[in-house]
This record gives sequence, structure tokens and C-alpha cells, in this order.
Amino acid sequence: MQITPAEIAETLAMVNKEHLDIRTITLGLNLRGCTDSDVNTMARKVYDRMTTAAEQLVPTAEQLEREYGIPIVNKRISVTPIAEICAATDARDLSPIAVAMDKAAKVVGVDFVGGFSALVHKGASRADNNLMDSIPDALAATDFVCSSVNVGSTRAGINMDAAFKMAGIVKKTAEATADRQCIGAGKLVVFCNAVEDNPFMAGAFHGSGEADAVVNVGVSGPGVVRSVLANMPKDADMTAISEAIKATVFKITRAGELMAREASKRLGVTKGILDLSLAPTPAEGDSVAEILETIGVGKCGGPGTTAALAMLNDAVKKGGVMASSSVGGLSGAFIPVSEDAGMIRAAEAGALSLEKLEAMTCVCSVGLDMIAIPGDTSVETIFGIIADECAIGMINNKTTAVRVIPAIGKKVGDRLEFGGLLGYAPVMPVNGHAGTVFAHRGGRMPAPINSLKN
Repeated sequence: MQITPAEIAETLAMVNKEHLDIRTITLGLNLRGCTDSDVNTMARKVYDRMTTAAEQLVPTAEQLEREYGIPIVNKRISVTPIAEICAATDARDLSPIAVAMDKAAKVVGVDFVGGFSALVHKGASRADNNLMDSIPDALAATDFVCSSVNVGSTRAGINMDAAFKMAGIVKKTAEATADRQCIGAGKLVVFCNAVEDNPFMAGAFHGSGEADAVVNVGVSGPGVVRSVLANMPKDADMTAISEAIKATVFKITRAGELMAREASKRLGVTKGILDLSLAPTPAEGDSVAEILETIGVGKCGGPGTTAALAMLNDAVKKGGVMASSSVGGLSGAFIPVSEDAGMIRAAEAGALSLEKLEAMTCVCSVGLDMIAIPGDTSVETIFGIIADECAIGMINNKTTAVRVIPAIGKKVGDRLEFGGLLGYAPVMPVNGHAGTVFAHRGGRMPAPINSLKN
């Protein structure tokens, strides 16, 4: 489908008035050729591979920004899950590889690098366990490295041992970065049904089904959608609202499709997917929560919020798939608390609770995201949060995730200040009645009956 000059002019108006941006161009890299029995040699190979392959990523993205006038907020790299290249090494501490990833990110000028990751939904190898154990030190020693661990899937069930292990690692990671607003936990996500082509952090990694190098693009545009809905009459019915969202997201996705084509061509790598998620920022007007309130929910988190979000998510996907044949990643609406000004206000007002957010994750793109919880929250409670969210993903055959940040030394009503796109997170109350028995049973929660699709 050709992209017309009229489309480009309309897109530029969205950029100038409604916060439209390309949230990320993410270069996915295969690191399987970097494996070595010596962890420091492997780290050097990872550094060399990343700095060579991504040398032109940032200059190319900046050139596209200048030519088309559309901001590209983040330039990122995702790599092969690091646990997958570590089977040959006896090293227990894999943080030297994370340090090499971080150095490479700084040399090539990207904002984040994802893939200090392991996939343990059915079981964990020695390398997987070593990687998970290395996460707190790795994220404490780096600035731009992000980590993810997939502990469940619809086809495999939930690895409860890995989920409990990760609950402890989330807390240890927060403690290891307590002097930096516990930011390590903000760069760590626990998944169910993780996807191989996600361009968004902290969960991006370069999956085994991908080419050696791939460009994946994540678009955004909640401000554009909100602006369109704000101009509709108050008596517009839900069908009209849905149609307006679809038409708007179609235009947003076309802008991303243009940038993806050009980036792929200029970098000489495979064009991957277009993730058409509505990704908010702390900027006023660039909020998914405000979209829901514009639809008519009194306050995000109030009755009707889940229904409005379900409609929004569905309309986003319907509009996007008409604009590109390469839609993938997560694609929908993100609901991170700290990164969304409307979500922050709702949480501070008491309208938005952890339980309501969990209900909302049943119908949105991912899961519980960038939520600060009291620093004294028990590991068993964090495990319960992870297990509940994984169960939602497993049963509903969708990607879900948990990125909670134990705010060490802080209590409900305090806040963690991250700055930039990460904003700030009010510490939210957590139900403390998790008990101790469930978390310690271990084993594997069997896959649901709907996993038998063959």
C-alpha cells in the first residue's frame, strides 16, 4: 500500500499538536555465535557483535526523524536471551555479559538493551538458573540493560519454582539498587507467554525464530486518540467511539510502517514487526488513562474502566492490522502506572488499586507494569502477584507480565522518582494475606485444557 503526501501531512499535524511519536526502533540481534566456555571471552564477543551490528542504528534513526519530522523517542537493541548462549560456560556469575551489553549500548548511543533473559516456562537449565541468580548484580552494575524471565505459557503451564525464585530476585534487585530509587526492579519483568518480537522494554529479546538481524518498530499515540475522542459529541454511541479509534490507529500505524520500511532498507536488515501498542508517557495529554476517562469513565479505575479498556484494546488492534501486514509484538494498550500521568493521578486518588489493575490486564496488552509496592512486601506476596498474573495469561492465551518495584525503605503514600519516560510511581497498597503455604509448594501448574489445540 502506497503512503501518500496527504497521509504524511496529517501525521505531521498529529506530531505537532497531539504527541504522536515512534516510541522505539529496536534492532534485534542474534548472539548465538558468541558462545564460549570463558565468560569474559563471551562478554567480549557480545560487545563486538553489538557495536558492529548497531553502529548505524542511531544515526539512521536520527536521519529519519529529520527527514520525516516524526520523533523517534527511543533507539534500542534486543539480543538472544543470554541464558541460551551460556550453556558452555561453567561461570555462575553472568553479570560480565550484562556489563559488556551496557558498554556496547553506550558506545552506539542506544537508550536500552534487552535480552539478559531466560525462558523457563517448562523447566530451568543450569545456565537459566545462573542467569536468574545473576540478575540483581547485573542490573545494579549497569544503566541500560533490561532483564526478563518467562515462567509460564498456555502450552506448558506455569513453572511455580521459577515464579517463586523470581519473586525473590525482584526483591533482591530492588535492594541492590535501593540507592537509585530501586530502578533495577524497574528494568526487570516476569512474563507468561512472552513473545519473540517485542520491541518494548523491559521485556524485549531476540527470539529463536528470528533472522540474524531484524528491525522492529513500536508506535505510540495515546494523545492522538484522546484528542479525536475529545472532539466527539457526548452522546456518541460506543460503536462510533470504536470506529473513531480504529480510523485514528490506522493513521498512526501507517506512520510506523513508513519508518519501519525506511529503517530496514537503510540498515540493510530484515524488516520485522510493527507493534502498534498505545504506550503512554508522563506528559500531560499522552495518557491511556485519559483516553478511558474521555470515553466516559469518571476516573480511571472506577466502574466501567475494564469495559472501556477492552473496547479500546480491540479497536487499536482492528485499526492497526488494516494498516500493516506485519503487526506483531504485543500490540494493544499499555497501562504502566509510573509512565502515565492519568494512571498516577488515579492511583494517588485511591481510584486505581492493584486489584483493579489486575482485572484490567485481562483485556489489555500486557500486565501489571511499573507499579511501586511497599518495600517490606514479602516474597510470598510478590510470588502471589506473579502467579495470579501468569494464570491470567495462561488461561486466556495472551501475554501477561509483572514489573513491580519493591520500594525499599518506603511505605504507602511515598513515591519513587525515576524521571524521563519512566516518570514517578506512588507506592500502592498490597493485599498482605498471601500466606506462606501456596508459594512454597513448587512444581509446575499444569497447562489448561485449552492448550490442546492440535
